[in-house]
Amino acid sequence: MNIGGGDEYDERARTGEGVPGPYGPEPGRRTGTRTRLPGSEGTGRPPARPGRSMVTVVAVIVLLIAAIAFANQSGGGGDDGGGDKGGGGDDPKAQPTAPSGDKPVKSASGAVPSGFAHSKNGAQSAAANYAVALVSADIIKPGKRDDLLDQVFVPDRVPEMSRKMGKAYSPKFLKNMGLDEDGNPKDGQKYVSRTAPVGTKVQHYSSSEADLDVWCTGLFGSAGDKSTNPVTSDWFTLRLKLKWTDGDWKVDSFTQKSGPAPVNGDNRVSGADEISGAVDEFGGFTYAR
Repeated sequence: MNIGGGDEYDERARTGEGVPGPYGPEPGRRTGTRTRLPGSEGTGRPPARPGRSMVTVVAVIVLLIAAIAFANQSGGGGDDGGGDKGGGGDDPKAQPTAPSGDKPVKSASGAVPSGFAHSKNGAQSAAANYAVALVSADIIKPGKRDDLLDQVFVPDRVPEMSRKMGKAYSPKFLKNMGLDEDGNPKDGQKYVSRTAPVGTKVQHYSSSEADLDVWCTGLFGSAGDKSTNPVTSDWFTLRLKLKWTDGDWKVDSFTQKSGPAPVNGDNRVSGADEISGAVDEFGGFTYAR
């Protein structure tokens, strides 16, 4: 799998330098819980002066992007471009993402939803839910990652993905993110990584496989007074290739790219205590679409 596409990620993922991607601001953006687009300083608000704290935050964000890219490289994902791959593409006009009525029936409490309908709507539901799982806080935790991969991926793809993600989310990487070897934050801090699907688009569908785009927004980072990786928002798109396997839709490969990102609103940036409280008080959704 290669999130950004291209061999340039091979070296960048190992060095953690300059890897573009959908998570976190580009160097030079303002930090905080809001995403500010490049060039948005012309809206009348003076740009923030980058200091040491900003450099530290950007460095941590780049490390996270590099790990995701490294875990995803050479995994057989398709290109990021749109278009029909087999004559089965939908009309390019926007489509509604109202609930299909085909809710998963096999999901246990805390598990990734499963039992998706063998239909185009079922494939879209699967893609939306798997997007949530693939960018969750559990994916970086060794004790939970393999179980999550078993639930999400085609069985013969699980060993490869486990090996790649284990190498990407190494103890050194976790330490640079302010987490211990088990993916847990320091005392007094809360780590959050949540993804909210905004919409889905079918690029290709057949009874045996489907290629879909999931447009997402998300939050990630550590909330706490001494956090060097504050909670930040971002927009990105996941392209998932699904296969109908053992009576359910499963992920065969995925790629990732940044955007589309809307103009950021003039929201007040919340403090660490408020963000920490929100993480505790607002549970993540267990079923999307």
